Amino acid sequence: MKAKRALVSVSDKTGIIDFVKELHKLGLEILSTGGTAKALRDGGLPVKDVSEVTGFPEIMDGRVKTLHPKIHGGLLARRDKPEHLEALQKLEIGLIDLVVINLYPFLKVTADPKVDLETAIENIDIGGPAMLRASAKNYAGVAVITDPADYPLVLKELAETGEVSLSTKGRLAIKAYRLTSAYDAAIDEYLSRTLAQEERIHLTYGKGQTLRYGENSHQKASFYLDEASKDSSVARAEILNGKEMSYNNFVDANAAYEAVKDLDPKVPAVAVVKHTNPCGFATGKTAAQALERAWEGDPISAFGGVIATNQKVDMAFAEFLKGDSVKHYSYQVKDGEYVAQEVNTGKFVEVLIAPDFEPEALEFLQKKSKMIRVLKVPEVEVVDPKTLRAITGGLLVQDRDMQLFEKFEVVTQKTFPGHYQALATFTMTACKHTKSNSVILGRQYEPGLFQVMGMGAGQPNRVDSMRKLAYTKALENLKREWQRLGKSGKFEAWAQQEINGMLLASDAFLPFDDTVREAAGLGVRYLIQPGGSMRDEDSIKACNELGVAMAFTGLRHFNH
Repeated sequence: MKAKRALVSVSDKTGIIDFVKELHKLGLEILSTGGTAKALRDGGLPVKDVSEVTGFPEIMDGRVKTLHPKIHGGLLARRDKPEHLEALQKLEIGLIDLVVINLYPFLKVTADPKVDLETAIENIDIGGPAMLRASAKNYAGVAVITDPADYPLVLKELAETGEVSLSTKGRLAIKAYRLTSAYDAAIDEYLSRTLAQEERIHLTYGKGQTLRYGENSHQKASFYLDEASKDSSVARAEILNGKEMSYNNFVDANAAYEAVKDLDPKVPAVAVVKHTNPCGFATGKTAAQALERAWEGDPISAFGGVIATNQKVDMAFAEFLKGDSVKHYSYQVKDGEYVAQEVNTGKFVEVLIAPDFEPEALEFLQKKSKMIRVLKVPEVEVVDPKTLRAITGGLLVQDRDMQLFEKFEVVTQKTFPGHYQALATFTMTACKHTKSNSVILGRQYEPGLFQVMGMGAGQPNRVDSMRKLAYTKALENLKREWQRLGKSGKFEAWAQQEINGMLLASDAFLPFDDTVREAAGLGVRYLIQPGGSMRDEDSIKACNELGVAMAFTGLRHFNH
């Protein structure tokens, strides 16, 4: 059945004049109300007022305009039911084939913290949602258009066939119900907060997809997209190569990309993540150099890991991962030592995330491996200000941890050389993205370029994070580097000198002076922590006694 009549009532008038001009050219009669009717007439278009159709004037400052049987009858009548059509004819009600509506800008108005209740209430649309719901319910007969982005498709179909296809009308109906649902949710949140002093939150996720399995193979899992988010994220990434993403791929890829997002985007950086912890983290003059240094932070754990960079991936980057001219190794423990075994298939990587890829590098990776998942992430539009975490029976919502330091206050007699503040920023960023209790040993390997040498993650006490994990891993890395560089002399003396220059960062305050004393005994001479313990003075005293420089940052970075 060809479309003959359209009802147009919009708050967002983007593109509406041109759209209705085309509807008019196609022979549709245009019904409208209030400000929309005026705008259309000012645009030179013939318009019939809804009040002329209903025989009833707009009343109560426009609060009642379209809530009338001659409007809703024309929207709800089923074209396939003769009794519906007979009722319309008997009551002199005309069919309405297109409804073009968007709602009063309630969200925009209430986003202003100074808005008063009366203004907010006057921006609650009544007639609009009623018509949207009626039209969407009867989508087989009525095309309901809520978004200017859909105007071109609707015009194309009308021009070709005289009507909007059933499949398009179905999609438009879903869009209308989503709009009214979100609109009602916004009203609920505002009025609950304003009238009942009750905080409520409504969350909507779409584009659901079934994953192969969950965290473990016996668990079912799905992924849903927050369609309102404009943040640069793995969730919004384009998959350029590889198998579908798994549950664990999403979790680890998110951890890796969020880590590199926290660093200066002008400085190439790479994170290598395993089970959400950055086992490798480094900056470089190029992304390839940063990758090499990050990989060397823990090449044993990097095997089968997830890699993220904040730079475009080039051939040098791709060659390091899969190049035939590069020697690739996996590691196994024999007699208490890690032993390298050369592999000819390149480094095993689950996921690679980057803002872009040079065509040559992407083609190379695609040819080398059908398995590696290659993700291109979009640019940041707006950073999501909140983070959400589900617990059994509830949801935790918090501000995103955006600020790294509140201060950089040196509290000891020994001070920090100039480059250590930049090293502190890098090392505490690594700490922030490592599971608590976390302790990180970072170093400057070239002027202005930094590398995590030892990570202590997820321990119930931070002395173990430092002594048993971060320090031990740093020594392993140093020994491998010493051998690779063919250093002469005693390894212990060279390693001690390297440790002396590293910076130790703790994600939370040191409750006792034991961490300082243990670290100093292992050769650490520079330390940063948030401070704030009742026994800060004990740690300061220990630092002064042992020749350690310590700074307080003022902000804790627990990560659970």
